[in-house]
Amino acid sequence: MTAARGLLRHGLTVYAVCYLSFLYVPLFLLPLFSFNDSIFIAFPLSGFTTKWYVQMFQDDAMHRALWNTVKVGVMASLVSTILGLFAARALTRYAMPGRSVVLGFATLPLFIPDIVLGISLLILMTSVGIPLSLVSVALGHVMLCLPFAIAVLLSRFEGFDRSYEEASLDLGENGWMTFWRVTFPLVLPGIVSSLLLTFIVSFDDFLIAFFLSGTEPTLPVYIWAQLRFPFQLPGVLALGAAILLGSCTVVVIAEWIRSWGVKGETHSHIAGI
Repeated sequence: MTAARGLLRHGLTVYAVCYLSFLYVPLFLLPLFSFNDSIFIAFPLSGFTTKWYVQMFQDDAMHRALWNTVKVGVMASLVSTILGLFAARALTRYAMPGRSVVLGFATLPLFIPDIVLGISLLILMTSVGIPLSLVSVALGHVMLCLPFAIAVLLSRFEGFDRSYEEASLDLGENGWMTFWRVTFPLVLPGIVSSLLLTFIVSFDDFLIAFFLSGTEPTLPVYIWAQLRFPFQLPGVLALGAAILLGSCTVVVIAEWIRSWGVKGETHSHIAGI
């Protein structure tokens, strides 16, 4: 029995290593080739250089595309988090009929292929006369980001102790001031986590932005356009490495803030007991 358990543990370890390697080794190749002194992506490496990063910082078109992406991401993350906050509060506070159906419809964009969603939004925008611009991209990204915001904020509200709100109401505060003085500070870590996560989702999206951006490309659309020119590829690799580092940092911060909020609430429960 002990030998069988050891063999099983060894097999699971090998599987975990192979699985993680399959996921992350290609990501490590991106920054590796961004320092390669050649426009060709091939081994052996020609040498070490940082000129592609210098080229990246000197590309004005890339900077405009990056600024477009930041504006869209900020707009989409703010709107989707606000809507997700209201939805999560309603779904957890009130015993509404068909709660699971409402939650299923709210998370439906997670299961629709992005290309189908992008084409559908393009048809909708052109049908109602909304011009293709950064505004239309932001509207599409709100639909894409809203399920993520709801998922993050639902987990926060489901662990929320309503006795704090009841105590505030017993002390004479109205519902609105109770929300701002009691509920909002307690769910703030979830709100910040939702803002960061939805910003990354919007920042990384290509298909919806491709269909809805018009003449104002976002950064993923700009990168896709540059891939047609081999001499631009090293600069794109440098940009991809920078985005990879930034995305990982933001996701880690978002998860840390969410975990910190959960631990803080746990400690407050223990102190109350």
